[in-house]
Amino acid sequence: MINLMKSAQLFSAILIIFSGCASSQYGDKVKEPFQGSAYESNNRFFRGTGKGVSNMDKIARGKADIDAKAQLAGQVNTTMKQVADQYIGQRENGQGADAADKFQSLIREVMNTDISDLRKIGEQKYFNNKTNEYTVFIAYEIKKNAMFRFMKKQAKTDQKIDERQREVIEKIIDEELKKTEEAEGDK
Repeated sequence: MINLMKSAQLFSAILIIFSGCASSQYGDKVKEPFQGSAYESNNRFFRGTGKGVSNMDKIARGKADIDAKAQLAGQVNTTMKQVADQYIGQRENGQGADAADKFQSLIREVMNTDISDLRKIGEQKYFNNKTNEYTVFIAYEIKKNAMFRFMKKQAKTDQKIDERQREVIEKIIDEELKKTEEAEGDK
């Protein structure tokens, strides 16, 4: 009888140890759609994912759509800012800073218009019966070279950019296009 009680206690202790290992101090890990390297930006694509929750499916979809596009716009803006900053570092003069400011302005204008070559690469919708809420996940991508070509076209038609600044901006965009085309060749 004593051995049976010791065995039961040992079994209980082992169960407690194993159940403690199953979840972390942060809670249970949740796997959402559109996660992983296939949905992350790389040297060929800008990618963004969004999630929206609402008791109305169209509103949930709209939230997910805005979330994904905002993520894309942020990535494009950050990438272009880094490129413009590199250019300023190379030029180290007032013209470089002025061209970079114009470049940033061009980026904002492009982002305020339709994003070029935007492709939806996935959408999933879920309904929770307990909360009566829809959850929508959306994933978009933009080919970097298509985005850069669109920006180059916008720079050519922008009346606020003088000829010297246009040349500088086109040179920066051409360098980025070359990088993405090399990445296309590597695939």
